[in-house]
Amino acid sequence: MDKCRTVLVVEDDEGMREAIESLLDAAGFATTTYASAEALLATDIAEHAVCVISDLKLPAMSGFELLTALRARGPRPPLVIITAHDAPGVRKEAERRGAAAFLAKPFAGEALLAAIEGVAAPAGKR
Repeated sequence: MDKCRTVLVVEDDEGMREAIESLLDAAGFATTTYASAEALLATDIAEHAVCVISDLKLPAMSGFELLTALRARGPRPPLVIITAHDAPGVRKEAERRGAAAFLAKPFAGEALLAAIEGVAAPAGKR
């Protein structure tokens, strides 16, 4: 994998954030992590990322709200929602809002890598 491919991770749980970062680093991705959606939105790095991985339930702004805020800024990388709150309707809401993928915690590292590869592939290779 190309080390120049940056994945942004928004996760308020430090242990989960570090685990995802370790997985992605081992898989050859450059990874930048944030503890909140607001921290990511305070930067302009999202326009250069392969994708954004965001927890759904964050302290202030939710993953869905982050998705809406990124879209309002124009074309942005795909957003993968991860959540421990896989309640009925949440997955459908993620699809309706335009999330590129949805993973319920706990998920296998291979599932996350497959989701990233699926959303990061050029349109002709998906």
